[in-house]
Amino acid sequence: MKKSTLILSFIILLIQFGLSAQDQQGPSVAELSKKLANPAAALISVPFQNNFDFNVGPFEGFRYGLNLQPVIPFSIGEKWNVISRAIVPFVSQSDVTWKGNSETGLGDTTLSFYFSPKEAKNGIVWGIGPVLVVPTATDDVLGFDKWGAGPNALLVKLQGPMTYGAILNHTWSYAGSGMTDINATFFQPFFTYSNKMGGSFTLASENTQSWDNEIFGGFVGAYYAQIIPFGTQLVQFALGPKVFYGNNPFNPDWGIRFNVTLLFPNKS
Repeated sequence: MKKSTLILSFIILLIQFGLSAQDQQGPSVAELSKKLANPAAALISVPFQNNFDFNVGPFEGFRYGLNLQPVIPFSIGEKWNVISRAIVPFVSQSDVTWKGNSETGLGDTTLSFYFSPKEAKNGIVWGIGPVLVVPTATDDVLGFDKWGAGPNALLVKLQGPMTYGAILNHTWSYAGSGMTDINATFFQPFFTYSNKMGGSFTLASENTQSWDNEIFGGFVGAYYAQIIPFGTQLVQFALGPKVFYGNNPFNPDWGIRFNVTLLFPNKS
């Protein structure tokens, strides 16, 4: 009950900041909020995604994950963009692999690229490209020690204040000395409703099916986000709970996600 009250109080505080931001920034914060909801938008941003996961695995451990996720778009001619996304994870966990054990370090890095048309047709945006896995983990239990690659796609519908769609990719390992091969599908459906004050509500799930060992794990999360100006720097804060499901033995019971995203919109 106390955790729910704390999350709700923080969301109310973000909404109050959003009212102030609307007065200072006008409709631009609303436009930026909608762009952030669209994974194919040509907007430079640097998200710091903080995940706090509780009752992880059979030993009911704790895991903190910080994902640095820079998004950098590139223009190719008049009609096309390339959206590059990286996920560089830092993990600190205790009582996860065994009671009394703790691990801290980098996980494997994921690089995604989407070739996407600049203009949406009938509110539909799509993107295709490769996804790459780079073995940057500093501890054997935090990564696969494998190089991976595969196809990557997204499909998004823009409809008034609503943005919804899905991201889908599949990765196979092709090199590396790790004992376990990568053969996994990732699927992320999402729905976002943006308001005129630079705020948004998102309902999303992230799901991974590992085919070789028949392990499925995922979670659904509900988040409120708000853009707040700090001088000339715009920052989006987001907060919400996560609930896990699937047969992955190292799934947490529940978690909290707290995002801090630096925005660098094109001012031209």
